[in-house]
Amino acid sequence: MKRIYLDHAATTPVDYRVVEAMLPCFHEVFGNPSSVHAIGQEARRIVEGVRSKIASFLAAKIEEIIFTSGGTESDNTAIKGVAQAMKDRGNHIITSSIEHHAVLETCKYLEKHGFHVTYLKNDKAGLVDPDEVRRAITGKTILISIMHANNEIGTIEPIAEIGKIARQRGIFFHTDAVQTFGHLPIDVNELHVDLLSASAHKLCGPKGVGILYVREGTKMVPFMHGGEQEGGRRASTHNVPGIVGLGKAVELAKETMGEEAEKLTSLRDKMIRGILEGIDDSVLNGHPVKRLPNNINVSLGYIEGEAIIMYLDREGIACATGSACTSASMEPSHVLAAIGLTHDFAHGSLRLTMGRATSEEDIVYVLKVLPVIADKLRSISPLYKKGR
Repeated sequence: MKRIYLDHAATTPVDYRVVEAMLPCFHEVFGNPSSVHAIGQEARRIVEGVRSKIASFLAAKIEEIIFTSGGTESDNTAIKGVAQAMKDRGNHIITSSIEHHAVLETCKYLEKHGFHVTYLKNDKAGLVDPDEVRRAITGKTILISIMHANNEIGTIEPIAEIGKIARQRGIFFHTDAVQTFGHLPIDVNELHVDLLSASAHKLCGPKGVGILYVREGTKMVPFMHGGEQEGGRRASTHNVPGIVGLGKAVELAKETMGEEAEKLTSLRDKMIRGILEGIDDSVLNGHPVKRLPNNINVSLGYIEGEAIIMYLDREGIACATGSACTSASMEPSHVLAAIGLTHDFAHGSLRLTMGRATSEEDIVYVLKVLPVIADKLRSISPLYKKGR
């Protein structure tokens, strides 16, 4: 059976060129970068070379890049780090209702420790209104955290506008760019961000490594304590193979990002049109234009999303109902609930996210199989008969 992987928002296959770049770090350049001997210093030079490459990719300074274990750690470090560093000045944080759980759960944690959090509402397309951000700011606001693009519905937020507001008011601004890093051009100065989270495994790199960009002058206390790695900002022995893999993934993304985005946007729009025209009671979730090139999120009314996923999997198609971090939950996506989707449609959500190897033939196959599955499930669905 042919296998089609359409869950790239959850994770991506590691590019073979990334694997090849990493291999020497396991048995040749295996030293600890903190060691003073030649073997350790060789590893350190490699790590610093990757840091320079990523800084250039983001139009940042080399010393503003911190290596982490991935997006979740970067989000936690940014939000908790700024909150603790700035608690004498204020205790108010602004975020949105559709953030990744790595942001939302961190904010909920801080609420239990004396901080106040404003969760801004998003419109039906998932967008945050910059004017709402401006109105939410108080004299005690110390941090704003709004994601660059949503991991479920693909909506790209007006980060540059929000960043300008934060800069004008002297408030630190963080963005979770896990879904956009390596897929869309990012200039931290044009976006006016002070902190930015990213993860290697979303751009054909290895799992377990990521970065946190921290603008010079941003006040932040370390999240992890121990050694003096990363200038004392993040203790732990460097994951040299992972960092090298991240660097190679960034190098490849820089070469192909524009061409890949154009290709995936075309395939995305073909898939969306095919589903909306070929399946009754189907709706697109997220912004129709301001969305990630690879993201299709639709709801098929009156069908359980889990059932759709299982039937598609039998046909060799791997996709998701929402975020992989909450796939074990039977509750409707908090993102879809936040944008006002009714229960009957939220439960029938389907997220198909494409990648480097996705072909037009894959899209044609999905558009052939999915309507048949929808008809079959609706024929036995009491929800459909009742809703119709």
